[in-house]
Amino acid sequence: MEPYTDEMHEIFREQFRRFCIKEIAPLVDEAERTQTFPRHLFPLMGRMGYLCVRYPEELGGAGVDKITEVILREELSRVCQGIASSWSGHSHLATYPIYRLGTEEQIQKYLVPAIKGDKIGSFALTEPDAGSDTKSLRAVAIKQDNGYLLRGAKTFITNAPIADFFVVAAYIDKSLGYHGIGLFLVDAKTPGLTVHKMDKEGIRSSDTGEVSFDDCLVGTDALLGGKEGNFNLLMETLSEGRVGVAANMVGVAQAAYEAALRYAKERHQFGQPIGKFQAISHLLANMVTQIRAARLMVFAAARLIDQGKPCILEASTCKLFASEVAVQAARDAIQIHGGYGIMSEFPVFRYLRDALVYTIGEGTSEIQRNIIAKQIGL
Repeated sequence: MEPYTDEMHEIFREQFRRFCIKEIAPLVDEAERTQTFPRHLFPLMGRMGYLCVRYPEELGGAGVDKITEVILREELSRVCQGIASSWSGHSHLATYPIYRLGTEEQIQKYLVPAIKGDKIGSFALTEPDAGSDTKSLRAVAIKQDNGYLLRGAKTFITNAPIADFFVVAAYIDKSLGYHGIGLFLVDAKTPGLTVHKMDKEGIRSSDTGEVSFDDCLVGTDALLGGKEGNFNLLMETLSEGRVGVAANMVGVAQAAYEAALRYAKERHQFGQPIGKFQAISHLLANMVTQIRAARLMVFAAARLIDQGKPCILEASTCKLFASEVAVQAARDAIQIHGGYGIMSEFPVFRYLRDALVYTIGEGTSEIQRNIIAKQIGL
């Protein structure tokens, strides 16, 4: 770990881990059962400096490097990936485009209160017929004398039921291809905007919804940065986000490993702890090896981001590897727990449900392999 982290990183990890244990862990069971994000966490984390940590101090952020952010993500997901998902949807997806391209007025209206946790953001990109193929969006923004008329529907949108504002992707001019996609900042109470909460099996403590725009009129000042062609910013947002999601998956895998190791030491069969049996000990050895590899891949990609270097290949490889490591670690943890692995009082089945979300979400494993293949010249 020495090439990537220093003493300050490790101090931050310990401080944030204590925060998660004290403030977040007691909320997980109810949040998962009710499928409701504990909304008070946003202003609390904002006051503590744990929300939108990458943005500059002059905007209210912590101004930390990407490596610190991925450490935070790992520790948060180690406690609850559902809560981490809402944090990520707000702290990166819904705010990064504003930080990168927003006007001063947009930054003050949306980004600054988002950093404080006073407003909750949501990133509305995915549609019923446009998931992996972002260019096939059907949502449109029709130019009017006084703004734009939004029409379309979005689905699987993190934070939608609790959001105060949305960053919405829509075609302004389809004749320009993907260059005709714009991003819009839309207040949740705008007439014509409706949200329906979705019922999920994974990341249950993250509010997720369908969003409809039925002739939803927004002003010209809603266009992000006053610029109509924002596809490249969309891709940039998703690429950096994949490094963050990979860190989240390292956290889930770490939680699964710790639960399995603890149970393997406590559970006795045939006169000894089950961890003494080679079949079990090898599962745990594989877990710790793969988790360490995934963590190093995440740190390597985060370092490139901190250095301002391209990381398309690194982002996709670490997202692909870490998400699949998390799925395997959770599956093995369930197997080690035996019948208890599918009981609700043990968390390991939740880890599997949550990890499976991220072999699909934020770019499926298949899409990551396509990106990787392209990056290596195939």
